[in-house]
Amino acid sequence: MRRQATILSALAVVLLALAPALAEARAGGRASSGSRGERTYQAPPPTNTAPGAAQRFDRTATQPGTAAARPGAMAPGAAAAGQSRGFLGSFGGALLAGGLIGALLGYGLFGGGAGLGAFLGMLLQIGLIVLAVMFVMRLIRGRRPAVAEGPQQGLAFQAPPQAPPQGLKPMGAGGGLKAAAPAGGTVEIGPSDYKAFERLLVEVNEAWSRRDLAALRQMATPEMVSYFAQDLRDLEARNWRNEVRDLRFEQGDLAEAWREGDEEYATVAMRFSLLDATFDNATGQVVEGSTTERETATELWTFVRKAPAGRWMLSAIQQTG
Repeated sequence: MRRQATILSALAVVLLALAPALAEARAGGRASSGSRGERTYQAPPPTNTAPGAAQRFDRTATQPGTAAARPGAMAPGAAAAGQSRGFLGSFGGALLAGGLIGALLGYGLFGGGAGLGAFLGMLLQIGLIVLAVMFVMRLIRGRRPAVAEGPQQGLAFQAPPQAPPQGLKPMGAGGGLKAAAPAGGTVEIGPSDYKAFERLLVEVNEAWSRRDLAALRQMATPEMVSYFAQDLRDLEARNWRNEVRDLRFEQGDLAEAWREGDEEYATVAMRFSLLDATFDNATGQVVEGSTTERETATELWTFVRKAPAGRWMLSAIQQTG
């Protein structure tokens, strides 16, 4: 009986170790990564395509102190999340160290000479608690209302509907990217910009599927490329690869556009469908996702360029809901 419990505990530890990789699907790993300049710690305004709240960044090189303090800033929440991770890391490290020492001495954490079996059982308990906490935090984060950025931006989508800019053609049932009033009226986004955003959505995912970092460097900021590279390394460490196939843009609209110095930013909500599958390189079997069942995703992509006519580069990907 004790041997069975030990085997199950060991299996649980292995599954917990592999769990982070299961989330690494499509470009960006289904996480919120990157920077939105001074607005990194502010929620983008809701749009018709993404009416829900944008998730806070899981990974960003922008520190709260470097972003301008404005109403609706998310720095306190981000700081709290960092403190939570620090506590879990320190406390969990102490428990693991104590468990290893106890296992070597033959006593484990709970006494009675249980040794390694007790330690593995303890790991299983800790793992279940951590997973439960992560699940609850994700639910809470997903239910947070959108953060208002100010009285002007809050009214961005309350104006009477306007036709898309001339030259844009409908794509799918929802149509192509639609124009919205630029934040502050300082940056004009035209038809060529919307086409560039749609093209980058497809090309970034294609380069990700090819594991082509050289191509990604031509389309994304160094920060975003570093996250792509890390995600690819995590997959390769398990001898896995992720492929996105047949990505179809369905609908999109502009959340906000603004200027910071000689750089222009645009955050765009985009809904698209795709085939998203992660393969085991050794067997060729699908370990996550599907090659036949399409899934639909809605993400907020932020692009940056040098004003006034530089090339748009992907600066951030945020999840919604």
